Amino acid sequence: MSQAIAKLLSPRSVAIIGASADPRKTAGRPVAYLRKHGFAGRILPMNPKVDHIDGLPCYPDIASLPEVPDVAVVLLGAGRAHLAVRELAARGCAAAIVLASGYTETGEDGARRQQQLVEAAGSMRLLGPNTIGLVNLTDRIVLSPSGALEMDEFPVGSIGVVSQSGGILGSLLSRAAARGIGLSKLISTSNEVDLELADFIDHLADDPATKVIALYVETVRNPEKFRAACLKAARAGKPVVAFKIGRSEAGAQAAVSHTGAMAGADRMYDALFKQVGVIRAQSFADLLDIPVALATGRVLRGRRVAILTSTGGAGTLVSDDLGVAGFETPAPDAATADALRALQTGGEAVLDRNPIDVTLAGLRPDLLRGAINALLASPSYDALVIIVGSSSLAMPELLAGAIQDCLPNSDKPVLAYVSPHAPEIAALLTQRGVPAFAAAESCTAALAGMLGVSRFEPATAAQADAPAPIEIGQLPSGSLDEAQAKAIFSRFGLPCAAERVVRTAEEAEAAARELGGRVVLKILSAQITHKSDVGGVAVGLTAETIGARLAQMRSDVEAKAGVQVQQFLVQQMVAGGTELILGLHRDALGTAVLLGMGGVTAELFQDTTLRLLPHDSGKLTALSRAQALAMAQELKTWPLLDGFRGRPLADVPALVDAIVAFSAMAAQLGERVLEAEINPVFVLPAGQGVRAADGVLVLA
Repeated sequence: MSQAIAKLLSPRSVAIIGASADPRKTAGRPVAYLRKHGFAGRILPMNPKVDHIDGLPCYPDIASLPEVPDVAVVLLGAGRAHLAVRELAARGCAAAIVLASGYTETGEDGARRQQQLVEAAGSMRLLGPNTIGLVNLTDRIVLSPSGALEMDEFPVGSIGVVSQSGGILGSLLSRAAARGIGLSKLISTSNEVDLELADFIDHLADDPATKVIALYVETVRNPEKFRAACLKAARAGKPVVAFKIGRSEAGAQAAVSHTGAMAGADRMYDALFKQVGVIRAQSFADLLDIPVALATGRVLRGRRVAILTSTGGAGTLVSDDLGVAGFETPAPDAATADALRALQTGGEAVLDRNPIDVTLAGLRPDLLRGAINALLASPSYDALVIIVGSSSLAMPELLAGAIQDCLPNSDKPVLAYVSPHAPEIAALLTQRGVPAFAAAESCTAALAGMLGVSRFEPATAAQADAPAPIEIGQLPSGSLDEAQAKAIFSRFGLPCAAERVVRTAEEAEAAARELGGRVVLKILSAQITHKSDVGGVAVGLTAETIGARLAQMRSDVEAKAGVQVQQFLVQQMVAGGTELILGLHRDALGTAVLLGMGGVTAELFQDTTLRLLPHDSGKLTALSRAQALAMAQELKTWPLLDGFRGRPLADVPALVDAIVAFSAMAAQLGERVLEAEINPVFVLPAGQGVRAADGVLVLA
C-alpha cells in the first residue's frame, strides 16, 4: 500500500488517458499544468485523434504507450473509464486517478458503475472517482485539472491536505498561496472507491516534508483505520486538524433512551477526534489558521498570553476574544515590567500592563525587538500575540525583520494580528515564520489548537484496571423492563437502589414497610420507557399512601398510554445525591459511553461528555479509571460533585467505578447492546457510593 501511494504522489512517469490538445479544456489541463509547474518525469498523453500535444508524442491507445506508467490520470467519462482502468491494470500500472463523476453519488446505476471500476482495477490502486486529483508541491508534481493551478507559483511548506471534496482542494490551494502559507501535498479522495482518507493520513505521517495534516471530512468510512492512522500521526509528532461538515446531523433521534438524542452523529465525531488527538476546526477558515500555527513547531504550555500592540483597540479585540475562550492575559510580573520600562525613550509607551502598548513600534524595530525578547523570556507568559497596526504599513520589512530576529530566542508561540487590511503584510510575516491573521478569532483558534496538541497523550490500548469478564449466561432480548435491566447492571457491579416488584396494592404496602422510610412507586413495563411522561412515577410515598396511589397510577397510565399495567416497582427513595445520566450510544463510528447531568431535564441542559470505547487487538475494552474521571471533570456539573459552595464532596471514586463497570458491560456485550442507560444515577456524599435509580436496556 505505502509503495503504491508513494508512486501515486511521486511518479516518474504519468500517462494522461483522454488528453486534449486544447489546454483551455479540462482534459487539456493536466498536460499543460505538469509542464507549467516543472514536472521532471515523463508525460505520456493518450488520444487517438492527435499525434502530438504541446510538443509531446501522443499515443492512440494504452497498448501503444512506450512504457508502463507509474500513474495514469483517466479523463474519460464514467461509461468508459473502467475500460481504461482494466487495460492499465493489465499493463502493471501502480495507480490510476479517475476524475469522472457519475458513480455512487448519482444513485444505484452509479453504484453499479463504481463496482465495475473496482473489478476492473484488480490490484491496481485507485484514487477517486469523482476526484480533482492531487498536487505534490514538494516535488512539483500536479496531477489535477483544478483551475487553481493557473497560478504561476505556490509557497512550498509542511502542511499536507487531504480532502473528500475536490473543489475544496483548489480552494485551500489558492487561499494558502494568497496568504503565504506553504503546503506540501494536497489529495482529493472524493468517492474513495479504494484509497481513502486514512490511507493518506498514514502515508503523510511518514512523509519527511509534512509536519501537519489538514483534513476536510465529509464522513469517516472506516473508523478503525482512521483511528490507527491518526494515532500514528500523533506518535510521529504530526498534528492532525479536521474540518468536519454535516454538523446538522446531530439531530439523531433516540428509540427509547435520552442518550441517543444527546449523542448524535456530530457528537460522536467530537468523541472520535478527541480520542485520537485530532484538533477539530470549528470553521473553514480554521482549517488553514490552526495548521499554519502548528507548522511552526512551537509549543504552547499554558493559557497565559502576552499581547504586544501599537494600537489599543486592536489589542482589546484580541484580549477579549482570548478571554472568552478561557485564555488569560495577565499583567507582566515585576521583573518583566522593569525590563519593559527600561526600553522607554519617552513617555508614549505603556509597558506595564497587558495588552502592552508600544506606540509606533512598527517604526522603531529596536523597541519592538526589546519588548518581544522581554515577553518571550518572561515566566508570566506562554505565548505572544503581536498586533500589527497601521504604523507598520510604510515599512513592513522593518517590522517583519524585527520579529523574525527574536524567534530563535524562544520556542513559545508567536502570532500576529494584522489590524489594517494588509494581506501582503500578513503573507510576508507568515513566510517569515510568524503566522499572521486578519481576525482576532483566528488568533484564538490557532492558540486553542496548539494547546490541544500539547496536552494530548495517546491512551495505551491495554487497560490494567479493566474489570474481568462477567459470567452472564443466557440473556433475554428486546426492550427489558426496569427490573430486568437493573438486574443485569448489578451483575456488572453497578449498585442499584433497593426495590421490590409488586402487582397489587397490598404487595406494594408490604414492600414499602419492608424498605422503610419514603419510597418511589413506578410502573414496570417494557413498552413504556419514559414513565414520568405518562404519570407512571410517584415519589415520597409511605406504606399508608402507596396503595391508593398505585390504583390511581394504573388508571392514569391506561388513560394516557393505552397500556394496562400489570406490575409495579416499589423502590427505596434515594436522597441527598447529585443526579447524573450514564448511557451508551452506538453508530458507525463505534460505541461510546455518555455521562451528563441527569434527571428529567437531561435533554434540556445537554451537559454531557462522550468517550468512545477503546480497542485492544480488535476488541472493545472498558474505559480506564483516568478516562472515567476525566469525563466527570469535563461536566459543568462537576463543581456539584467537588464541594461547590460548601456542598459535601461527592463519592467520586464510586462514580468512577460505576462508569468503568458500565463501559465494561458495553464492551463485553458488544453488538448485543442496542441501548443502555441509567437515568438518574445518584452520586451520594463521599463514602456512601452511587445508586442507579432507573434503567433502560435493549438487547438484540
